[in-house]
Amino acid sequence: MRPFFSAFILAVTLLLTGCGYNTFQTSDEQIKASWSEVLNQYQRRADLVPNLVNVVKGEAKFEQDTLTKVIEARSRATSIQATPELVNDPATFQKFQQAQGQLTGALSRLMAVSENYPKLKANQGFRDLQAQLEGTENRITVARNRYIKSVQDYNVTVRSFPSNLTAMVMGYTLKPNFSVENEKEISKPPSVSFDSVPLKSESGSMGVTQ
Repeated sequence: MRPFFSAFILAVTLLLTGCGYNTFQTSDEQIKASWSEVLNQYQRRADLVPNLVNVVKGEAKFEQDTLTKVIEARSRATSIQATPELVNDPATFQKFQQAQGQLTGALSRLMAVSENYPKLKANQGFRDLQAQLEGTENRITVARNRYIKSVQDYNVTVRSFPSNLTAMVMGYTLKPNFSVENEKEISKPPSVSFDSVPLKSESGSMGVTQ
């Protein structure tokens, strides 16, 4: 009985190996690691926002609507509990992606509007935070691209033969991924016009169009 059982275990092991079982394990761990880095960089950005807001508040006449949108976008982005299980829930993943994209857009607008305020641009604290934010955005892009590649590799394994058979038996399904083109569109900074409208009137209007 024991030789038969051992032979059976060996056969199953070879079958699973040949059908991509080990590849699934490796890919899944890579996704988890990549996702953790994405969350780490998003959290780093979220942590910078309160300090950035406090510095900008020092400019008494700064466009308050822009500042409010940054605060609200950060609140939405941090309200979604980004657990490892989120990558298996397409609906929640999409909400998370949209919230982070909105924060990206709000911060881009704030930086564009800040060009209208020489005193703010000359503030060393603001310049330091701006540099940190730019560095973090770059790290977010790198981390997100690594996650995209990890998910692509995993999803190809789920859909390819004969590993798709293992996927069906073991319950492995396609994982949601970032929409690269949508992220690029959200990340575009607003257009800033310094010609058609004065930089700032007595009523507080800005020469910024979107």
